[in-house]
Amino acid sequence: MRYFDYEQVAREAKIPADKMAELCQLVRQEFPWDEMMYELHLLRACLAIRDGHVTVEEVLRPESTVQARSIVI
Repeated sequence: MRYFDYEQVAREAKIPADKMAELCQLVRQEFPWDEMMYELHLLRACLAIRDGHVTVEEVLRPESTVQARSIVI
């Protein structure tokens, strides 16, 4: 079951497939058992990237080097 259409937003944000896979893995680590929270946080990250609030590289950096990640994910 799909809760949110984060894939459409990812396409709009022009997130490359390899970066999207990394983002999915990162968010899955945060929400291993909760599919709705997993999809919601992917959607929020994709929206933030699409709208120019953060870059995909900022979201994928290790936690210690970027505060934006905690806002997005």
